[in-house]
Amino acid sequence: MNNAYLSPTALIDSDHPEVLAFARAHCRGNDVRERAVSLYYAVRDGFRYDPYRIDLSETGMKASSVIASGAGWCVPKATLLAAVCRASGIPARPGYADVRNHLSTERMRETFGEDLYRWHGYTEILIDGSWYKATPAFNLALCERFGLLPLEFDGRSDSIYHPFDRSGNQHMEYVHQRGHYADVPLSLIADDFRTHYPVWLEQAEQLRAADFLADVERENQPA
Repeated sequence: MNNAYLSPTALIDSDHPEVLAFARAHCRGNDVRERAVSLYYAVRDGFRYDPYRIDLSETGMKASSVIASGAGWCVPKATLLAAVCRASGIPARPGYADVRNHLSTERMRETFGEDLYRWHGYTEILIDGSWYKATPAFNLALCERFGLLPLEFDGRSDSIYHPFDRSGNQHMEYVHQRGHYADVPLSLIADDFRTHYPVWLEQAEQLRAADFLADVERENQPA
């Protein structure tokens, strides 16, 4: 086994005291599959999904930053899942895809300028010799509030977003798979964001100050 998928890195800081403590508190089960599944749900539901909290600094992208803030967007939450798996002796690595994400807000669409979301993050976990994708971004409370089908993970198949929500509306389309990495490819992500989301760079501080849940709830009120 490549030790790169078990070792701490600059951003997958699986040796951070808070990451280690979280892993000890939530890693439960009699085998690797059960322990990986327990960590998935702990990260998915223990931290609120908030795409307004994008901070591309090294500090902002660390796994431990999600624990410190109690929230994160898809990339740091996937990084955290990789970190707590590694802290528990389970090989894991971050993976990425470009998606059209239909859980968005007018503020996001104006800020990003398009509906293609680059570098959507998930985690790949090694279980019984096979790698499985697990996507811990959307916490259960968010899904229940906005009619999304929550992503379940059983450690036997990939867990990636459903193409439709509970009402049959189009939800998520995977456009391009970018593959997996031993560490978060921060420079590649930052370069792409600078190229494709220049307005976001100008308005990042205002976006972080806004309330994602309030925006989604307001826009999903019945006419």
